[in-house]
Amino acid sequence: MTAASDIEIARSVPLQPIRDIGERLGVLEDEFEPYGKYLGKIDAPPILERLKDRSNGRYVVVTGITPTPRGEGKTLTTVGLSIALNRTGKGAIGCLRQPSMGPLFGAKGGAAGGGYSQVLPMEAMNLHLTGDTHAVTLAHNLLAAAVDNQFAHGNPFDLDAVSITWPRVVDVNDRALRRMLIGVGGPQNGYPREKRFDSAAESEVMAILGLSGDLSELRRRLAAITIGAARDRRPLTGGDLDVAGAMTVLLKDALLPNLLQTTEHTPMLVHTGPYGNVALGTPSILADVAGLKLADYVVTESAFGAEMGFEKFIDIKCRTTAVFPDAAVMVCTVRALKMHSGGFDVAPGRPLDPHLMEENPGAVEAGAVNLWKQIENVRRFGVPVVVAINRFNSDSNRELSLARELALEGGAAGAEVTDLWQRGGSGGEDLARAVVAAAESRLAEDSGGTPFLYPLDIPIKDKINIVATEMYGADGVFYLPEAERQIRRFTELGLDRLPICMAKTQYSLSDDPSVKGRPRGFQITVREVRACTGAGYLCVIAGEIVTMPGLPSRAAYQQIDLDEHGQIIGLF
Repeated sequence: MTAASDIEIARSVPLQPIRDIGERLGVLEDEFEPYGKYLGKIDAPPILERLKDRSNGRYVVVTGITPTPRGEGKTLTTVGLSIALNRTGKGAIGCLRQPSMGPLFGAKGGAAGGGYSQVLPMEAMNLHLTGDTHAVTLAHNLLAAAVDNQFAHGNPFDLDAVSITWPRVVDVNDRALRRMLIGVGGPQNGYPREKRFDSAAESEVMAILGLSGDLSELRRRLAAITIGAARDRRPLTGGDLDVAGAMTVLLKDALLPNLLQTTEHTPMLVHTGPYGNVALGTPSILADVAGLKLADYVVTESAFGAEMGFEKFIDIKCRTTAVFPDAAVMVCTVRALKMHSGGFDVAPGRPLDPHLMEENPGAVEAGAVNLWKQIENVRRFGVPVVVAINRFNSDSNRELSLARELALEGGAAGAEVTDLWQRGGSGGEDLARAVVAAAESRLAEDSGGTPFLYPLDIPIKDKINIVATEMYGADGVFYLPEAERQIRRFTELGLDRLPICMAKTQYSLSDDPSVKGRPRGFQITVREVRACTGAGYLCVIAGEIVTMPGLPSRAAYQQIDLDEHGQIIGLF
């Protein structure tokens, strides 16, 4: 008998009116905005003001080891753990990013969890939801249009066309947009130059939306975006072009977190969608902090391996909120541990090596070096780690038991095998109890706050070196000439006191996606540094990072359609 698909399971669950979910969560009527019967938005700033004297709930961050190209189930774990905590008597809420439709129609498919640990309605979650990403795209491209409009009207700010750094964005994977000529066909069509499109998920506007606490902060950050420089090298911003107000108007509703439900009707806040390899890779600040006032436990996510998502979570997001996690859940799988043994041919864009599905305890043990390094990375911040080993049907009991032993040997406070896909919350109750124990032990220790990886008042290169050596295990950092020039310029402008957002491959601790396990004796190559002055960080590009993904030869969009009843099929 063929197992039911994610979309079939999702449609088998009777949905509850989202207003009822909000009421049980404690959201008042005037703090809730419905988008139909099963979607809604919460007005987070008034909620935070009303509940400012209420103690925060426990804060749990889901992270992971370096993943296989198919992922190891961090979203599944975030959803399933939220459900499991409720089942064990803890009022919990989950926080997720909204999926990008680029990967949805490309190679990855959806990102609403899976099986009996999904966010519902899964079609809305994976597609347009309430239109937040479209608002980000429009606001971003409005600023791009305003930049080019300067040349049509006398260039009043004496903008240097060569200095323009602001691209355009779209929420679809399209490699033909990576480099292009714009403004061709005569002066009436603009200033001819080479430009690029990025994914909407990588837009600085998306990061700004996720880091803003209210509309005034949103507008201030949008006005601070650097778009280029005048010929006298003076930086020019969105505020200089008088476009920040219009951008804020476009993003007014998008600032409000979206409220959905799980397959077991646990509340889920889904808000903003920055990629984790280039941007923050975390849900919005407003979703997390509102959840902490409304629930006993908030389970939020940080993208990819802990050396990327968790580090950015602490050094960028927690610097803004001054709220630190009580525990971390590290997701791993037997197949990923085997991959990190180095004995399998695994690469992005190709099917997984079928030998990963065969029993091989030796490969599990050899690949545990990656798990141990990622546990070490989280514990560097003083946060206890519970390892969640997501079960696949191909895993043997011997391999699963070994993975659990190895996790504990590597310093985890707990380790549990989960069956969240097939059993929903009941398949994660042991994990939930282990997380509660870890969070309470963290509270009992009262360590006085989680230390950051680096202070802000040190040079840019020192920050990069600390991340590269302590998080990745690199011996050092090599800078290409363009990166050297940019670092000197940003230091002259006083931007050296910003935190850094490292951008590198998610498939390795190094900047080479083919290198697995725990590499040693390598350097990180920095080829570019971008000033994201609205988001409030410097984006450091390490290795070869593509900011506009392409589509595979067999893309997910080829199986997505409507059936004879008008229902969506092919989502997974």
